[in-house]
Amino acid sequence: MLKKKAALQTITQGRFLRLVVHEGWEYVERVNCSGAVIIMAKTDDDKLILVEQFRRPVGKFTIGFPAGLVGDDRGQRGESFTAAARREMVEETGYLPSKITKLITGPVSSGMSRDLFTMVYASGLKKVSPGGGVDEHENIRVHEIPLKGIDGWLKKQEKRGRLVGPNVYAGLYFLEKWVK
Repeated sequence: MLKKKAALQTITQGRFLRLVVHEGWEYVERVNCSGAVIIMAKTDDDKLILVEQFRRPVGKFTIGFPAGLVGDDRGQRGESFTAAARREMVEETGYLPSKITKLITGPVSSGMSRDLFTMVYASGLKKVSPGGGVDEHENIRVHEIPLKGIDGWLKKQEKRGRLVGPNVYAGLYFLEKWVK
């Protein structure tokens, strides 16, 4: 006899997240987007673009790549990850990329969240605005770090109490091995 699959149950839902249980496994789903994009960007003079912002869940400032949700506003339903990457780059950093190259898609935290992110490489950057976020909830500091000194800079940030996202180190691997 075939075992009947357990139904997905919603435990609670907020404005942006839903906590569900499926076959005894509790996890989070986003209710307002179709994915997330992480943007690894480098200027023509070999500076890596990183952002710093306070993140309430960890209670610390974090260093990471510009990133954002795909299709998270009503007018953006059906948005592609490349369109989201361009939009997020301008909003967060003030840079508009002329080219977006997909690197990889994978889970953010597969034991806790259903989220998948697409990591992209943004090139041909043109400064078009100051960046820093689009509203009072986004207080983003943009860093342009020469690749030659990135290891030392990241270590200095960690000593200052900043949390460096592991995707930054993954991005450095991509820069070395995949991006030419």
